[in-house]
Amino acid sequence: MADAFDPARLTQARRLAGLTKKDVAEHLGVTAAAVGQYETGVSRPRPDLLPRMAKVFDVPVEFFIAGRPSQHLDASMAHFRSLRSTPKAQRERALAFAEQVWELTYALERRVQLPPVDLPGFAGGEVHPGVALPSEPAAAAQELRRQWGLKDGPVTHLVRRMEAHGIVVVLPTEADEAAATVDAFASSSARPLVVLTRNRANDVYRHRFTAAHELGHLVLHGDATGDSKQEREADAFAAEFLTPQASILPVLPRRMDLGHLAGLRRTWGVSVHSLVYRCRELGVISDATASRTYQRLRALDGQPGFAPEPVSGYPGEQPVLLSQAFDLAVKETGLSVREVAKELSWAPARVRELLGMPDTRPVLHLV
Repeated sequence: MADAFDPARLTQARRLAGLTKKDVAEHLGVTAAAVGQYETGVSRPRPDLLPRMAKVFDVPVEFFIAGRPSQHLDASMAHFRSLRSTPKAQRERALAFAEQVWELTYALERRVQLPPVDLPGFAGGEVHPGVALPSEPAAAAQELRRQWGLKDGPVTHLVRRMEAHGIVVVLPTEADEAAATVDAFASSSARPLVVLTRNRANDVYRHRFTAAHELGHLVLHGDATGDSKQEREADAFAAEFLTPQASILPVLPRRMDLGHLAGLRRTWGVSVHSLVYRCRELGVISDATASRTYQRLRALDGQPGFAPEPVSGYPGEQPVLLSQAFDLAVKETGLSVREVAKELSWAPARVRELLGMPDTRPVLHLV
């Protein structure tokens, strides 16, 4: 078994666990340099170390064996929101999480035909291969709305729409530290992937804007440099996609009426802060008025109409693609969690976690 050791699996497991090479070395009783050689393939771990590795990372021993389909992701293949505030170790941890999402998606797609990738501007698009959107963010958002058949009004069920157009969207549990350490990110691997997290605030309005922001990265930025310019462009795309100028401008108040903006928040599914920014951006109010309005909003934080609303209250904004693909595979092929876990060489609990399935085991209470 040691002869078939896959160095990339050790790297993935270590990054998922948030451990350094020194941490792993201490668990295994070897040097950090030895762990580094295992990961680069310069040398292989002794056979007796594999069970200890499996215990450290809570995976089957077979996890470290080569031969399974995999997708290596690095920072050049992903866009991280709040990139500057995301340390390298956290980005690597999130990318390892995304690699596992890809593996689960691949396993399900072998059994179930997922929606085709209908995303102009995305290099791997199946419906519009090679068709690019305009490079200017607002124009790109307008064209994507047209391509997706969206009318002039609000975009309802944004996450569900993204999934229906072939984008894998994942909302990890708060307990999954591998993804929860970052704000959000999108990856342009074989099938577009967007990971949304709750690490800033469990608020559906921020959640929707972040999803639209990552959608903007997918269609605008095939070259994931992740610089501040691309972040601003993704924000501009999201603003136009969710609140197109031609539709939102006539209903924006010419004098700041926070009650009116709170009503627009519910209608358009964007935060009051975003609407104030949109008012300033479109020249409805001055910078000074916007600044005073933000101060007033801080005083209203938590009040009805201005408090965060949890994502759990909006089914159309919660991902279902992977879980429904699994349910369909269960119905049509008799697939089980244990079968998927064996195929991926994961613990069954990890499969349930990525599918968003509750842990059905009885809870032991000690008294």
